[in-house]
Amino acid sequence: MNTSFMNDNKEKEPDWKVDFPISQTEATEVTRRQFAKFLCLVSGGLATGSAMVAAKAVFLPGKKVQGLHRVCSIHELPKGGTRSFVLEGSRTPYILIHLESGEFKAYEQKCTHLSCAVFYKPSSGKIECPCHNGWFDAHTGEVLQGPPPRPLPKLQVVVKNQVIFVTEAENEA
Repeated sequence: MNTSFMNDNKEKEPDWKVDFPISQTEATEVTRRQFAKFLCLVSGGLATGSAMVAAKAVFLPGKKVQGLHRVCSIHELPKGGTRSFVLEGSRTPYILIHLESGEFKAYEQKCTHLSCAVFYKPSSGKIECPCHNGWFDAHTGEVLQGPPPRPLPKLQVVVKNQVIFVTEAENEA
């Protein structure tokens, strides 16, 4: 048997080790320069995304609600009950609340903090945002507690012939 041939094969490194002479421990280390590049890339992406959201809000404001929109009949919504709805031609979710006092109120169903869905707590007179423990007054939409910076946007509720409609809220001066 030719022993010199076997010794040559054992001593020769595989081709991939010659082509990629990096050990596994070196591959897991990140230099300060690499980390700074990554940090700048992520920060730049976040800044660009935030600028796009701000530009959209300024240059493409949301459409105003025009006309009356049917939500449901009075008999479909018991006192203390709620109904979620979306207006035709919109993607914004709204919530209709039949307060225990008999009044109907309609608000945007997105918290003014981070757009989490809000829910009415029956018999409490409060609307809750469970994401960060935000609370709104169900009668006015004003912030009661938590991080929301503004009241909930509201719609005016109109009842005609036992049917509930919503329209753009009148400006309160």
